Amino acid sequence: MGRFLIRRFLEGLLVVFLASIAIFLIIRLIPGDPAQQIAGEDATLEDIERVREQLGLNDSLVAQYGNWIAGVVQLDFGRSFTKQVPVRDLIEQSFPSTIELAVAAYIFALAIGIPLGVAAAVWAKKAPDYGASVFNIFTLGIPNFVLGIILLWLFAVELDWFPVSGRVSVFEDPVAGLHRLVLPTIAAGATIAAVLARFVRTSVAEALAQDYVRTAHAKGLPTRRVILSHALRNALIPIVTVAALQIGNLLAGAIVVEIVFTRPGFGFLIIDSITARDYLLIQAMLAILVFVFVAANTLADITYGYLDPRIRVSGLAG
Repeated sequence: MGRFLIRRFLEGLLVVFLASIAIFLIIRLIPGDPAQQIAGEDATLEDIERVREQLGLNDSLVAQYGNWIAGVVQLDFGRSFTKQVPVRDLIEQSFPSTIELAVAAYIFALAIGIPLGVAAAVWAKKAPDYGASVFNIFTLGIPNFVLGIILLWLFAVELDWFPVSGRVSVFEDPVAGLHRLVLPTIAAGATIAAVLARFVRTSVAEALAQDYVRTAHAKGLPTRRVILSHALRNALIPIVTVAALQIGNLLAGAIVVEIVFTRPGFGFLIIDSITARDYLLIQAMLAILVFVFVAANTLADITYGYLDPRIRVSGLAG
């Protein structure tokens, strides 16, 4: 198991490293010159050149990347071009809000998607299955930002059950924080819940058709135990795969939903940084998102190894 963990960890680091290069180069393709943006419309060529020199943009791409990655290793992402404060400070201010929403939406998706998928598989072609299909069609057919607008209009504006905008940390005031988190959580997590429900239904339905499940029923084991201990447990590997892969979509969805509900977080920070061509800020935020996504998938790989030892063996042999 130790070799398996080390290999997966090193593969994750390699992916993060290659992604950092791609992020660094792609950002340089964004039209516009950050030096000209900072210097202003009336700036002379000498003024723009002076700003470029101050920002280090006259250095070669290799030197710029080397300086940036050397700082990242020490958790120093440099200073924002436009805000003139450490990028790390800006991220520390905005990232908790995004993580708070993403975690809440993920818990919501798991709590809704897995039971709904299991119920649809157990009672196939009955009311729970049809209900799951309606839920999937409704949520998968509506983008999360549109769903957010609908929820905002209905429950915040018309019914006045929830605040229209803003954020309160759940650690500072749990009641007010959760109250403001309900609608964004549903908007960000509904699509993920539908995806999970669909895959859980398929996976559990296949497991229920296996001989070992029929044998368990023949032995007289309770139906609940057969479903949870036999069918669901053996169906977990594809479910874990889908759940891990949805983290990228979840983070992207949370960022968009933040803008709809005017929650201060990565959403507004990314828009501001792209508009201002703030290279270091954009690079840092994208690198963090990639790291979270890779870490989640690496954790999923490790979970596979615990769920099915054959995966550890095949992974080492490969």
